[in-house]
Amino acid sequence: MAHAFVLLDGRGRRFLVASDEPMVRIAGLGTIRTDRLASSLGRRIEIGGRALLILSPSGRDLRETMERGPQTLVPKDLAVLLFETDVRSGSRIVEGGSGSGALTVALARIVGETGQVFSYELEERSLAIARANVQRAGMQARVEFVPADLRQDIVQRDVDAVLLDIPDPWAAVPPAWDALRPCGHLATFSPNMEQVKETVAAIRKWPFVDVRTVELIEREMEVRDVGVRPSFAALGHTGYLTFARKVLDTF
Repeated sequence: MAHAFVLLDGRGRRFLVASDEPMVRIAGLGTIRTDRLASSLGRRIEIGGRALLILSPSGRDLRETMERGPQTLVPKDLAVLLFETDVRSGSRIVEGGSGSGALTVALARIVGETGQVFSYELEERSLAIARANVQRAGMQARVEFVPADLRQDIVQRDVDAVLLDIPDPWAAVPPAWDALRPCGHLATFSPNMEQVKETVAAIRKWPFVDVRTVELIEREMEVRDVGVRPSFAALGHTGYLTFARKVLDTF
């Protein structure tokens, strides 16, 4: 993808523009030259009689403008998943459950041009949505979609991390251990505690260390001239994140 921009209006709505063409049509706004967008980064312009700020797309922008299918992971969970699994430039990552591609795009942005994301997904609709979102983000060269059940097998070996967002992550623990390099990271996302309990029980049957589960609660602040207070629209429970690290020997 040669050109990518985010258009922000006064109400906080975002429009992602990704095009190699000299002219691009923006649904609900009109047509504009791509080079005008490129020369207006950080500035306000008018399109179709509406004032818009032109931004370069951030990870949050890409997530908020992507086509939605299955429920996507929220930023608070995405950030901790990336940190705890030590994803970096050049990493090779296996993802279980492409969903709408939110985690896929976040992973691809961090592994860079020398890394690779292998995203396993069985649902054809989810695959189509995730592929489209990855392409819109310009990350298709870094992602290989695998239409297979990783609970049965993960063909890659010596990967740096396996991240699972599937209903039964415990079923994928054995193939995940086989796929991981020594000291590689396993992470799972589960909406309820019974899933966590079964997942941790499965992990403890294998040589893993640093097994821990966390829940993240995000509370935004409303900052006004008259004072500061927590927003009533706090982002509470979304799911539980479980982490573990592969070893070859145990104590």
